[in-house]
Amino acid sequence: MLLFRWLINALTVLLVAYVVPGIHVESFYTALLVALALGILNAVVRPILIILTLPITLITLGLFTLVINAGLFWLVSTWVKGFTVESFGAAVLGALVLWILSMVTNIGRKASRAVTP
Repeated sequence: MLLFRWLINALTVLLVAYVVPGIHVESFYTALLVALALGILNAVVRPILIILTLPITLITLGLFTLVINAGLFWLVSTWVKGFTVESFGAAVLGALVLWILSMVTNIGRKASRAVTP
């Protein structure tokens, strides 16, 4: 199941690169590396950043979380060769589209579990 989720996230990264101008992914292998790096950062670093920025996150009613996601998305582009994010604006839009697509795939996954006995 974890491997399937990783593949779905890699396909989502490719779709984000197709939809958002300023984001480029060289190959499916690069998308797999991006999905892996984002998964690790979201599991380890993101919760720490959310706790550290809790006051500003509360003041902005949670919208600062989008800035955190965009920063992590942009950070991955500096680590993974073949994955480029041209500006912070592209990173914000890319993180937003990635979040929406991930939410849709999660809803589909949960709905299929509810139907399966």
